[in-house]
This record gives sequence, structure tokens and C-alpha cells, in this order.
Amino acid sequence: MNKLTQSLANAVTPRFHYAWVVVGVIFLVLLCSAGIRATPSVMILPLEQEFGWNRSTISVVISVNIALYGLIGPFSAAAMQRFGIRRVVLGALVLLASGTALSTLMHMPWHMLLSWGLLVGAGTGVAANTLGATIVSRWFEARRGFAMGLLTASAATGQMVFLPLMASMVGAYGWRSVAFLVSAVALLAIPLVWLLLPESPAAIGQKMVGQTSEINEDAASKKNPLAIAFGALRSSVRMPDFWLLFFSFFVCGLSTNGYIGTQFIAMCNDYGINEVGGASILAAMGMLDLVGTTLSGWLSDRYNPRVLLFWYYGLRGVALIFLPYAFGLQYYGLAIFAIFYGLDWIATVPPTVRLANDVFGRLAAPVVFGWIVAGHQLGAATATTLAGYMRATLGNYTLSSILMGSACLVGAVMVLRIKGHKATPLPAAA
Repeated sequence: MNKLTQSLANAVTPRFHYAWVVVGVIFLVLLCSAGIRATPSVMILPLEQEFGWNRSTISVVISVNIALYGLIGPFSAAAMQRFGIRRVVLGALVLLASGTALSTLMHMPWHMLLSWGLLVGAGTGVAANTLGATIVSRWFEARRGFAMGLLTASAATGQMVFLPLMASMVGAYGWRSVAFLVSAVALLAIPLVWLLLPESPAAIGQKMVGQTSEINEDAASKKNPLAIAFGALRSSVRMPDFWLLFFSFFVCGLSTNGYIGTQFIAMCNDYGINEVGGASILAAMGMLDLVGTTLSGWLSDRYNPRVLLFWYYGLRGVALIFLPYAFGLQYYGLAIFAIFYGLDWIATVPPTVRLANDVFGRLAAPVVFGWIVAGHQLGAATATTLAGYMRATLGNYTLSSILMGSACLVGAVMVLRIKGHKATPLPAAA
């Protein structure tokens, strides 16, 4: 561990644990990743205009990015156990910086598939909620929900910070300026991770937040990451709670970054709202989600997470069914949608992480949660492809919104069947 990290750790008081410095560093990494993930939503229309690619083609490439973002999760969590968090995160930032920079040279759809689909998809798959779950599991015995709420809220903050700026830059300087911007942001995050991110509390002579007894480290961390990831999957698929969490998160991805996150700006354009206007609405929802997701983390430490998820999915479903009609209600229609959807956007993550820890145990939970996130991103990829196809064939997003909202209502019922009790912990690699 470098001297700067150790000196900072020694400087903290008993009232302020170094874990909160780690949360701050990871918050910034996830914020950068969220800004990069949001970038394709402001590029759809410029790419259509410059290259003549149709929306369905672009949506397929974005769906590859989204699917890879999810599928990388369990393997990145396993790699963090085997090789260390800092090394894996640094590798992800290098992928993000190089993939976004290389995209400025593209002029064929397969170029976009290579840069935004594969390189950026893999990088964001590491710098995702699975990373947050790993940090929370390794650094927190108490206040896990609140810490996870803060880290999850980074996605909303990234959107709030980057989207209006990126939309303005696209209009003024073209989409390549945005690619260079997010590449530079990823590069700037590298020294912060290198200098300030220790591997665990033990590495700096501290205990976890709220730790009252000795905790044995996982011996499986010395195993092959593939063995760790597939071993956790093999053990967890035997449990009904895994499938309920997987399919509920499939619905979550379907209704968030797979639909609203990638199609909302283009949807607004159909109703005469330009890219900056659509991005500003998304940013406002991001600001509301920053509040909603942080509050969700606080609530997850205190209340039944199944009941919280029931309300989150139910309210999101109603908001999405209302969305096509919101555009016809002048100014207040979209405001109502933005408030209800924004507060609820990714508030599902903290209670889902808590349930994963309860059901699968602290050591296995980050890897199993990675598989659950894979379900989230498969749902997102499905929504992106389906919505792009339906828009191309029907000429609007009305039926898409109703389908996504209906899926959320089904998800609200599903989560009530999750047992969520303390089960026998799974080994990280069975």
C-alpha cells in the first residue's frame, strides 16, 4: 500500500472511518462510468444524421454494450477476489478511456460495435453496481444499505452532471467532442484509484465499519476467477430466491437504462423536444434519483426490502404506463412523470443487495449479485432492441412504454415471494 493511502488512514479519527474515503473514490469511478454509459443516448440522432444508420442498427449496438455490461459483472467480482479490486478497476478505466477515444475514428457499424459495444461494454461492466456491492461487502458490517445507496446514486449523479453538457457539446461541436470528453474523464480517475484505494480494511490496519468480531477471509479468493464465478452460480441456481431476484432485476433493467436511459431523448425528439431539452429532463430525473436512491439505502437498513421493492416496481410501472400520455399534458405531464420515475429510477439496488447478502452470505453475495446484475442488463438489452424495432415499425414509443410498465407491475408481485431470510451462506466458489 502506498504511503499516501496509509497516511490518510492513520489520520482518520474513530468518528470517521477510512471506508468513507473508499466510498468517495468508488463513487467517482462509478460516476465516470455512468456518464460514459449515458453517452450513446445523445449520440443516436447525430449518428443517424452523419452516417445514415437507422435507429434499429444503433440500438442493436447499444444493446450489445448493455448486455456485456451485465455479463461481465460476476466475472469482475470474482477477478476482484483473485487479483484485487484496485488492479481490476484500473484495467476497466483503461478500457473505457481507449474505447471511447477510438470511437472517434469509426465510420462503419462494426467500428461502433468494437468500441462502444465491446471495449466500453466490458469497462462499464467492471465499474458497475457489482463493484459497489463488493466494496460494501468488504468494508461494511453495519450501514451497508446506506453505503450501497450512495454508490448506486452515483449513476444518477453521473447522468445529472454529464447529460446536459454532452447534449450541448453535440449541438455545438459534434458527437466526437463528447467521446473525447468521457475518455479524458476516465483517464483522470486512474491516479485517484491508484493512490487512494486499498484492498481491504486489514491492508491499512483497520476493521470493517461496525465489525464486532473477527471475520475470516475467503480462501476461494486464490482460485481461478472463472471457477469462483461459475461455482457461485452453480450453488445459487438451486435456490428459488436467486431466480426471483434475477427476473425482478431483468424487469428493472428492462424499464430503466434499457428503455428510458437509451430511448428517452429520441422519444422527446418525436414530440418536438430537442436533444438538450430531453437531456435536461433526464438530468432532472437523475437529481431526483440521487435523493431517492440514497433514501432507499437508508430505508433498506431499517425496513423489509421485499416491501420496498414492491412499491418501487409498482410506482415505476404506473409512471411508465402514464408516460405516453404525459407528452400530451403540456408542461405538467412530464413533470409528474419525472418526479415519480426519477425518485424511483434505481432505488431497487440497495434492497436487492441486502436481500442478496441475507440469502447468499457476505462472501458469495458480490459474485452472486453479479449474476443478478447480468439479468438486469439482459433485460436492458432486450428493451433497447425491442423499443428500437417497435419505433422503427410503429413510428412511436407508446406500446413500448405500456409493455415496460406492465412488466414492472408483474415484477412488483414477484418480489413479494422472495423469502429474504438468513440462509446458509454459499461458498464463493462451490
